[in-house]
Amino acid sequence: MAKKIKDNRPGARLPKGLRDIEAAEIRAQNAMLASIRKVYENYGFEPLETPAFEYTDALGKFLPDSDRPNEGVFSLQDEDEQWLSLRYDMTAPLARYVAENFDRLPKPFRRYATGPVWRNEKPGPGRFRQFTQFDADTVGTESVAADAEMCMLAADTLEALGVPRGNFLIKVNNRKVLDGIMEAAGIAGEENAGRRLTVLRAIDKLDRLGLAGVEQLLGEGRLDESGDYTKGAGLSKDAISAIRAFVVPAKDGQDPFAELDGLLKNSEIGREGRAELAQIAELISAAGYSDRVKIDPSVVRGLEYYTGPVFEAELTFEVTGDDGKPVRFGSVGGGGRYDDLVARFTGKTVPATGFSLGVSRLQAALNALGRGAEGDVPGPVVVLVMDRDRLSDYQALTQRLRSAGIRAEMYLGTSGMKAQMKYADKRGSPCVVIQGSDEREKGEVQIKDLIEGALAAQSIADNKEWKEARPAQFSVSEVALEEEVRKVLARHFPQSD
Repeated sequence: MAKKIKDNRPGARLPKGLRDIEAAEIRAQNAMLASIRKVYENYGFEPLETPAFEYTDALGKFLPDSDRPNEGVFSLQDEDEQWLSLRYDMTAPLARYVAENFDRLPKPFRRYATGPVWRNEKPGPGRFRQFTQFDADTVGTESVAADAEMCMLAADTLEALGVPRGNFLIKVNNRKVLDGIMEAAGIAGEENAGRRLTVLRAIDKLDRLGLAGVEQLLGEGRLDESGDYTKGAGLSKDAISAIRAFVVPAKDGQDPFAELDGLLKNSEIGREGRAELAQIAELISAAGYSDRVKIDPSVVRGLEYYTGPVFEAELTFEVTGDDGKPVRFGSVGGGGRYDDLVARFTGKTVPATGFSLGVSRLQAALNALGRGAEGDVPGPVVVLVMDRDRLSDYQALTQRLRSAGIRAEMYLGTSGMKAQMKYADKRGSPCVVIQGSDEREKGEVQIKDLIEGALAAQSIADNKEWKEARPAQFSVSEVALEEEVRKVLARHFPQSD
């Protein structure tokens, strides 16, 4: 009996938590990024691109999953045995860049950046380990006017992308206020740093888990639907009540801090945060953004490095999901002040504030709202190859179309007419160009309108009628090729003219 040879071929499988992105979505995303870039440029921000990898110690320990063995990032060692990690956001690389180039940069330094980031977190529905962010940051000023500007930037960006007023809200808070509440709850001081981080992460899950779930995480812990147990902050009932007063939003028309001022009266940092929020509210009002930007004490942001104002861009509209249930997208971006991040490298405080949009989530929300950028474009016109020994003639026809600004390709396979037509259909071609020996002798080409042909085919009963009708296929002079193809494209895609 012949010995069975072991199959060592790798399986074609996508890594967990990642996804392939195809042409239509890429084009839609590119159009969306162009709109965001235009708003950011209008505010005076300049582009900056940093590498995907940074030294791991440059990224810090600010991830929501920092209790994981590899700190929630994807890491490897280089030839010098130094640890490198894929960036998990655009902010930590910016801090490294500013620290490295501080003396030659204008202050404030204003930059925007976009690209993929990676997080080694537990994947789930709509939660991927690689996704795209678009950030804007101002580095080198303590003025809360920079924070107020970030909120206005976020509002203008959402409107530029087609989200109408009334369908979004930029919510603003200040981490100094939360620090004051933490003092009142009895968890101030360095010895409680771990518990405070647990509290931050718990509050940041309010939209997903609800108040009851947050209270479980503030207490002993929470068991989720999958059976995973998350240890809580272990706060007392009084401390949980203080945090509850912080996260429950005020009703319309009520002072959002009415229940908190009593808790903050003995906290200097808490009162400082309140004063900064009052100044931001004044700036927002003066600029005419009060209908889109609101003070909301429940906003905390989950990352530890925020030191002052924090903000979140929330979509407030609902759509109906495939299961018939309402879907609300919630937060699609956020940011805040991080005055200590550059100091990790320099030892000197460099004030900074920034805002980040989650591009993939926002794109899904825009599609649901019917405001997504058009991602489909006409497929290429395909020049069929009827005579293999006349390839140069077909290449010349193809290049003529390209030179006229028409997307085109010559069929590069070796199959016959039927397979070439199937290929053109799969490519989404609006039409094909056909030239056999008879057409060449007459100085003509045939153009077959595949879109019109498909429509006509629905009303033709049999093959005989099809052959007699020869729908949407016509001959033109070879010199008129570009003009006639343009007419076909204009008939079906007038916007592409």
